[in-house]
Amino acid sequence: MWQNSNITEFILLGLTQDPLRQKMVFLIILIFYIGTVVGNTLVIVTIKSSRTLESPMYYFLFYLSFADSCYSTSTAPRLIVDALSTKKVISYNECMTQIFALHLFGCMEILVLILMAADRYVAICKPLHYPRIMRRQVCLILIVLAWMGSFMHSISQTILALRLPFCGPNLIDHYCCDLQPLFKLACTDTYLSNLLLVTNNGAICLVSLTILMISYVVILHSLRNHSAEGRKKALSTCTSHIIVVVLFFVPCIFIYTRPPTTFPIDKMVTVFYTIGTPFLNPLIYTLRNAEVKNAMRNLWHVKTMSDS
Repeated sequence: MWQNSNITEFILLGLTQDPLRQKMVFLIILIFYIGTVVGNTLVIVTIKSSRTLESPMYYFLFYLSFADSCYSTSTAPRLIVDALSTKKVISYNECMTQIFALHLFGCMEILVLILMAADRYVAICKPLHYPRIMRRQVCLILIVLAWMGSFMHSISQTILALRLPFCGPNLIDHYCCDLQPLFKLACTDTYLSNLLLVTNNGAICLVSLTILMISYVVILHSLRNHSAEGRKKALSTCTSHIIVVVLFFVPCIFIYTRPPTTFPIDKMVTVFYTIGTPFLNPLIYTLRNAEVKNAMRNLWHVKTMSDS
């Protein structure tokens, strides 16, 4: 990988330097990561195996769960290993790869959430046109475009990181590689780079959140014309989506839409949206969705019957 630096490795300071707290970090993050992988894998397998979950909403939920698993995997395993390591070393190439993965799957999650909101808008506000608008070919094209957009965003952020010259300290005051911690180590003026970061990441977060909130306001307003049962079902689905959107976007906006300053709380905020939110998403979507819960019960019943 091309390198604009004399530094070949970085040292991550992690979440804490205290040995006892590091053991606590190891245990907590391990539990969260296992829960994330198991929960999202269960959602993926359930959607793939169930004929009752073939609507576009579950098609998009499949990719959200996949993005969640990958997004958490981009940071959690290293954090778990580093919690028990005395020296948390990450090579330059590994650091750039982590930045690429973090932004690829993070952006993919944002775009899938927008597609899910669009799907709910069409289903509730344009029910007669829903089968024609949200047919499988259209959903496939939308997902492909989401992957392409995520890839382009991730490449732009990785190039921004690769252009940073490093010639001094190599201590990253964080538990993972991201642009803002690296800006503090660069031996050049990073004002323009930070402006590009805020313009790119900040704009994606703010514009996406605005679009999502407007769409859900329109959806909730249109529910007045539905039956009581239809309102209850749609409201349950939309509430789940809104909870996920708020949990993901508020921390992202806090990190990426401000001047080039860092706060002690930044690490915990990053933990929340890179590890906490992917852990909570499958719980939110399954506990509040009767169709997913029934499909999981049927899948479990079929498995137990085949084993006996």
